[in-house]
Amino acid sequence: MDTQSLARKRAFAALRSMFVADALAMPVHWYYNPMDIFRQFRGGITGFEDAPDHHPSSIMSLHSTKQGGRGSRHNNGHAEIIGDVILKGKREFWDQANVHYHHGMKAGENTLNAHCARALIRSLIANDGRYDQNRFLDDYIELMTADPAQHPDTYAESYHRGFFANLEAGKPANLCGAVTHDTASIGGLVTIAAIVFSERLLGTSLSDVQSLCVAHLSLTHPDQHLAKVCKDYVALLNELLFREDQSAATIISAWSKRSIGIQLSEIMEKIHSDNDVVGKLFSSACYISDSWPSVLYLAYKYVGSLEAGLLSNTNLGGDNVHRGAVLGVLLGLAEGETSANLFSQLADSSVIDDEISALLLQA
Repeated sequence: MDTQSLARKRAFAALRSMFVADALAMPVHWYYNPMDIFRQFRGGITGFEDAPDHHPSSIMSLHSTKQGGRGSRHNNGHAEIIGDVILKGKREFWDQANVHYHHGMKAGENTLNAHCARALIRSLIANDGRYDQNRFLDDYIELMTADPAQHPDTYAESYHRGFFANLEAGKPANLCGAVTHDTASIGGLVTIAAIVFSERLLGTSLSDVQSLCVAHLSLTHPDQHLAKVCKDYVALLNELLFREDQSAATIISAWSKRSIGIQLSEIMEKIHSDNDVVGKLFSSACYISDSWPSVLYLAYKYVGSLEAGLLSNTNLGGDNVHRGAVLGVLLGLAEGETSANLFSQLADSSVIDDEISALLLQA
């Protein structure tokens, strides 16, 4: 197989695995006590499941429905973003204790950020594989404000709410990225891989792709530290995509040393379990300072064991959905295959497969 065909095969596997990882973790997203996962699901998550009615650590009722972050629900001059602008028909679920963030979602369905990644893929397809900021913004706004909804989710992260609060206030769409306590979060990287694969396979230079991705990221996640991690992530994807003689594990370990100063190959013998890293050494929350090292650790450990890696990530809890989406990309690239059985069980598997195929065949 020639270099371009092999790279395309890896990219197919990476994007498919991203959607598998997202849907696997959905029912236990933001469970911060992993034991709660095993209480609700005997033996932990082993496949796709519906979102449970009761979420033991949900704080959705504390999150603002008018802007990014948390705060008062009282009238403070802000428009009611949840229910009126985005997530139409879902406002009632935000006032109840222990409501699941993905209330009502069924086994194999993808969360909102995965649907944003699909919107980006469609915008690339419509522009012959090239990234166009304005086209993406149009498609993102259409996805988020459609009535009836074009996705099944009940929750929108802080960055979505902040973006649409700014848009409602009259800001231009390209300046609506809001800064909140969790702007620098792993969820910002979910839409990045599709840009990297499409542009690099079409011959755009790595440095130009890094610039495109950082500019894209700033539309919704304006943060300098996250931008630096984004550049590292793009470079890592590039090396895994076009690797020849080096193993994926060697590449991931080397990039871990460059990006976070940890040589994974030197510390693995000291680690007894994944919980020692994700949840103890690093928080399982969304913040990029912890989630990025966690992703690199899991990617290094589970090279060649994609399904086991995605299930471990799921059962570690925290922001396992977005952490998993990035991990799925890395493991899919490393393996060149996804779990065909799991991918076929996704609610939108055939449509997602068509979208990924249409994107990568342009290259």
